[in-house]
Amino acid sequence: MKKRVITALLLLTVFLPILYIGGIVFNLAVLIVGILGLKEMLDIKKEIPIAMKLTAFATFIYFVFSFSSAQNFVFFLDYRIISLILLVLLLPIIFYHDEKKYNINDALSLIGIIFFLGLSFNLIISIRSNNLNLLIYLFLITIVTDTYAYLGGSLIGKNKLLEKISPKKTWEGLIVGTIFGVMISSLFYYATINHQTNIFVLIFSTALLSIIGQFGDLVFSSIKRLYGKKDFSNLLPGHGGVLDRLDSFIFVSLGYVLLMLFI
Repeated sequence: MKKRVITALLLLTVFLPILYIGGIVFNLAVLIVGILGLKEMLDIKKEIPIAMKLTAFATFIYFVFSFSSAQNFVFFLDYRIISLILLVLLLPIIFYHDEKKYNINDALSLIGIIFFLGLSFNLIISIRSNNLNLLIYLFLITIVTDTYAYLGGSLIGKNKLLEKISPKKTWEGLIVGTIFGVMISSLFYYATINHQTNIFVLIFSTALLSIIGQFGDLVFSSIKRLYGKKDFSNLLPGHGGVLDRLDSFIFVSLGYVLLMLFI
């Protein structure tokens, strides 16, 4: 617990000023964190050829810094570049005679990982460019929900949520986390972003994002369980790796953009 608290304080000390400054400083910080997250995801699988790893990192950087509209989060990609990326990741299959080194499953996994993480970290940059308080709101949903889900599960948790994926998570924790996540995050949104918003829509949307974040955590947990890992890495003492900290937030951000299509 001591390591966990110290690490959290250090992270806040480093990233809060970067979050406030924004611009290229924030964008580069997001890129670095994203590269670390991509490395964790690649390392959790079997070892793949270094040339394919370098291709994955180069492609990831392209995705993170591709142009997006900060106003409506519409993502723009050059389909010629996408076609090239797909060819570069798929064609090498025929040149590796040993399928254990690089095969179709590895290629498709790489494509999925790059698209998923690349678009996710690009979205973080887009949201910050649009509205600092909006990004804080999404972080609040994630942090408050996670904190109170842990406390609720520890104090009154009895009914397992999905025991095969995450044995410690409970329905009681999910409910407590959602309640406090909604209360605190909605108050912040109402006070700093839009005090004229429909309060019922705000509460519903925040609750939905809170739940999406918690199930997003389970998605990442299932990946770790598939490969027999407790954490994605030990980069952050007491917290695991970058993806262990950002798993819920990634899904909250994606969920927010989808909600904007309907609200």
